Amino acid sequence: MNANIKKYIPADGLAGLKENFKTDAISGFIVFLLALPLSLGIAKASDFPPIMGLITAIIGGIVVSFFMGSRLTIKGPAAGLIVIVAGAVAEFGKGDNELGWKLALGAMVVAGVIQILFGVLKLGKLADFFPLSAIHGMLAAIGIIIIAKQIPVLLNDNPALAKGKGPLELLANIPNFIANLDPKASIIGIVSLSIMLGWPYIKNKTIKMIPAPLVVLLFAIPCELFMHFKETEPAYALVKIGNFVDNLNFNASFEGFSQTGLFIKYVIMFALVGTLESLLTVKAIDLLDPFKRKSNMNKDLIAVGIGNTIAAFLGGLPMISEVARSSSNVNNGAKTRWANFFHGFFILIFVLLATPILELIPNAALAAMLITVGIKLAHPKEFIHTFKIGKEQLAIFLVTIFFTLFEDLLVGIAAGMVLKIIIHLINGTPISSLFKAPTLVSFEGNNYLVEISKAAVFTNYLGVKSKLEAIPYGFDVTIDLKKTKLVDHSVMENLEHFKHDYEANGGTVKIKGLENHQPLSSHPLSSRKSKLA
Repeated sequence: MNANIKKYIPADGLAGLKENFKTDAISGFIVFLLALPLSLGIAKASDFPPIMGLITAIIGGIVVSFFMGSRLTIKGPAAGLIVIVAGAVAEFGKGDNELGWKLALGAMVVAGVIQILFGVLKLGKLADFFPLSAIHGMLAAIGIIIIAKQIPVLLNDNPALAKGKGPLELLANIPNFIANLDPKASIIGIVSLSIMLGWPYIKNKTIKMIPAPLVVLLFAIPCELFMHFKETEPAYALVKIGNFVDNLNFNASFEGFSQTGLFIKYVIMFALVGTLESLLTVKAIDLLDPFKRKSNMNKDLIAVGIGNTIAAFLGGLPMISEVARSSSNVNNGAKTRWANFFHGFFILIFVLLATPILELIPNAALAAMLITVGIKLAHPKEFIHTFKIGKEQLAIFLVTIFFTLFEDLLVGIAAGMVLKIIIHLINGTPISSLFKAPTLVSFEGNNYLVEISKAAVFTNYLGVKSKLEAIPYGFDVTIDLKKTKLVDHSVMENLEHFKHDYEANGGTVKIKGLENHQPLSSHPLSSRKSKLA
């Protein structure tokens, strides 16, 4: 069966549209039902006008689909960037959200152009430079921050109670938020959260096909009407959309460049974190692709950069290849990039024809959806999984979380990387091989032999990867790690990805030479330290 799947590859372009119209349109429609409320909620949580989340999703679908280098990813606003966007609005605006939004857009335009340059310069391999534990720690910290910021929204508390508070301060104030909760909104928020958390446990496959956010809306909107929210609740209880066409203006302002340090900080964060999240999603979705296609990472970065530049000019949120929507797209049988196009097309049609329905959505319901996203990012199983890989990985994970919560994302991921480098040096990695691993490639008969010396760690893997990717498909490849003093978890996982990709395209890969290495945990991809070191 696998051989048959591999022989048949869905057509691309207009031929792909004709060939796979039904499956891609159905998947795009289901993803639209998932993306619509989430895009509104992400924009609201980012202190952007809610309509701007939909503008980003529309551009990510209708425009970016024609340029992207991946076939099955869905482009749109992501919860993982809420922290950066809201931080930019707050720091640029200094209390004036509209000013902060427009100045943040200026930084986003520049970040979009930088993403295009990343793709042109073939930096799609950038994700392999960062240690996986630090990346997961960053995402877990983002999850904690999302939960902290959305709890008062779930309870419909006055936004003034949470204004200006950091994530740890917000968590400490939960008893105060509960004491001031709004009964009507809290009922909707808590039931919506229960639906979101309980939906994965439903066993009926037919029922489970309905996206949980859609079920939340089918519950929350009638409840809002029954409880007469518009007449009895404060204005901040409901989503405000406004006229879609009136919002399509060039909203970006570059006056924030006068605050040079702040401007550069957010340009780096938008470009770096958005790029990392996109690349990691593309990598993950390639593994799920039933047709074993490999995405063009650099082309996809250019496409995301184009989308981000256009979206920022129009006032929209930054976009990435979003993992939950992309996974849903694969599970719903999508075959080509047209599924992403259809998801954006259906959002556009809905916004043009049914904006009054969107304005019936209680913010408490959107908060429930975002808290669920936060719980997934910072779930206890992430901590347990990281611990199983190795105690040193958990240390990097926790340090990244700590510094992200107390400072910001850049400081957090930098702290995680510094700690990992220190751990590598303690475990015997020579300083001379921190950024370059001596790698010898030889060829005989039908066999390629790749010998890596000294150390194979996250900081020097890009050099190793470039040599591995230069090997043509269809041969027998042996990767010999016998001469290394340390092979870290990030490299172990990346070598497994290389093995998977290479063998899916013909050929074999054997990883050997670890017989004299001591695993730092029982996990099959744990770091390995030479017993002779």
